[in-house]
Amino acid sequence: MYTLKKSLGQHFLHDENMCQKIVAQLHVTPGINILEVGPGGGAITKYLKDLPDVNYVAIEVDTEKVDYLHKTYPDLAGKIITQDILKANAPFDTDFSVIGNFPYNISSPILFKVLEWEPHVKEVIGMFQKEVALRVAAGPGSKTYGILSVLMQAFFKVEFLIEVHENCFTPPPKVKSGVLRFTNLNNPYNINDKRKFMILVKAAFNQRRKTLRNALKSVVPPSALQDSLMDKRAEQLSVADFVGLYERYFNEK
Repeated sequence: MYTLKKSLGQHFLHDENMCQKIVAQLHVTPGINILEVGPGGGAITKYLKDLPDVNYVAIEVDTEKVDYLHKTYPDLAGKIITQDILKANAPFDTDFSVIGNFPYNISSPILFKVLEWEPHVKEVIGMFQKEVALRVAAGPGSKTYGILSVLMQAFFKVEFLIEVHENCFTPPPKVKSGVLRFTNLNNPYNINDKRKFMILVKAAFNQRRKTLRNALKSVVPPSALQDSLMDKRAEQLSVADFVGLYERYFNEK
């Protein structure tokens, strides 16, 4: 067996119906590359590894879980990368999909990693704390709409798929969970410098109670402060509005 490590935010799914339901959300096509993030005790791994005609790889930082998976599922030999997902290189040279019961303490950083890999990530099916899932899927005008909402929705269609009860896990977390799907939209806004776009969005929301005129004055040229959008607060802007600001004042900076 294995031990649960609070330091790694480990809550393992044990509800088999939910495990199968999550795997069923993944769009599987012949020859697809699949990366599972944080397989842990193998709750969904056992269904993923047996999908026909897929190239499956998992990444797991906990060596004890890696040993357990190798002993329990010998056919995973050579398919588990023992590494921190946040420090990893993309596991495939071509397009791939990502799935996982993401450790809640690093679920937001995992999404930034997905953004780094975005040109090759076709789809993500991820388990999050419900509050985080709703925040990422939120639209403008919502108090929960924020940095990750804008950044993820600029590149992906975001859908809240399933609410997951805490009793589906061992140990039960103190919060409900939610499964999101991210479908790559192939950079619909033609953002050519993701880093600059991130700087703009982060600056806007880091002082979300202020108007953009105050929040962005250190990152945009003085001429930008006359833009009518600067009278608004970050949560009032759509993704397209943020892209517009980026294109007008940030793209050439």
